[in-house]
Amino acid sequence: MHESDPSSSTPLVLRIGHEELLIRKRYEVISIANDILIALWFMVGSILFFWEATTTEGTWLFLIGSIELAIRPAIRLSRRVHLRRLRGRPSRHDNDSEQDF
Repeated sequence: MHESDPSSSTPLVLRIGHEELLIRKRYEVISIANDILIALWFMVGSILFFWEATTTEGTWLFLIGSIELAIRPAIRLSRRVHLRRLRGRPSRHDNDSEQDF
């Protein structure tokens, strides 16, 4: 029988403070709400393009949706800055890309 690598059986332990989890959850909710608004603006704007009389309103909704798209990276940047201030210094484990929302 072969012994397995001890590092593969050791559980991964992550220490995240309560305040950090709360901040992450708040920014996630803000991001989800923003994504829902983006979808809403573009769906309603698309529907308004079916009639010539409402094309202008549809164009405005597309502009609003585009602005909301620009807000997405601002939300992510705000979250990263907020978490970095909470931690006090940059961490080598600061890579949140797989959890970016």
